Amino acid sequence: MLWMRMAMEEAEKAAAIGEVPIGAVIVRNGEVVGRGYNLRETSLDPTAHAEMIAIREASRNLGAWRLLDCKLYVTLEPCPMCAGAIVQARIPHVIFGTSDPKAGCAGTLMNLLQEERFNHRVELTQGVLQEACSERLSRFFRELRELRKQQSSPSVEQG
Repeated sequence: MLWMRMAMEEAEKAAAIGEVPIGAVIVRNGEVVGRGYNLRETSLDPTAHAEMIAIREASRNLGAWRLLDCKLYVTLEPCPMCAGAIVQARIPHVIFGTSDPKAGCAGTLMNLLQEERFNHRVELTQGVLQEACSERLSRFFRELRELRKQQSSPSVEQG
């Protein structure tokens, strides 16, 4: 739970700058070696997902592309791109908060993390702090819809 709460703190950093609130931390031997939050809009980079940023940081910090003995905690189920990077990084265990019905590739739409034809399969734990992770995403999109609604409605001038 501690590590997922840290991932949620990363998600809050994303929300604070108007990004979709998704956060990730990578832990090895009880120490955070990588962290990240969604930066797609800010960086204009479609690969700037929380997991990708955390993987890059962990690889730099550990001096290796193989993230053996690591666990990745992420607030939202990984998408196809992130699932592929997780497999390529040889991360042995992924723990995620809530499912992603639109892009989830850890069991919702498909399960790339445990695909038997790949040379690496990932242990999965899902639903850790699920309610809190799901609620944070729902609140973000609710607030975004409200903001867009306010921006699109004509302003009434007072006389």
